Amino acid sequence: MDKIAITEGLILMKAGPEDVKGIARVCSEGWRATYGYLEDEAYVNRVIEEYYNEKRIEKEVTEFTEGWHGYFVAKEDGEVVGAIGGGTIGEETGEIFVFYMDPNKRNRGIGTKLLNYYTDYQKNLGIKEQWLTAQKDNEKAIPFYEAKGFVKQSEKRSEGSGKHLSIRYMREI
Repeated sequence: MDKIAITEGLILMKAGPEDVKGIARVCSEGWRATYGYLEDEAYVNRVIEEYYNEKRIEKEVTEFTEGWHGYFVAKEDGEVVGAIGGGTIGEETGEIFVFYMDPNKRNRGIGTKLLNYYTDYQKNLGIKEQWLTAQKDNEKAIPFYEAKGFVKQSEKRSEGSGKHLSIRYMREI
């Protein structure tokens, strides 16, 4: 499913090298908006530098494996306004590893359309369960995920940090 979906002026598609800068921007701004109030600034900056730098994203946009399907984006007026990425973690089990929206474009239904687009991609691969992890107290993501049918499965302390409590969510698709 490398098709492009166009809906209400929005383009949904698998990301390519031309989208790297936009993905880096959306993920960095989205991470800061989501976790900036939960974490200290040094930690937020470290995560952005490690995961949302253009060199890493370029690799993740161009290299695909069963465990990583690449990034998918929502574009409005040619600009990346949302990015989602995931992979397969079991025979019929998929995972969303990253999902961010431009903070200025939230609450307009774009995230729902992008999630649905990526979910259709995973369904076409035979995925029947979709998983994700959210940090406890993430007031932006948790209500959204629960409204989309994700159900809390477990909580655990994040590896490498005793203070982060992660919540695992799953839904059947």
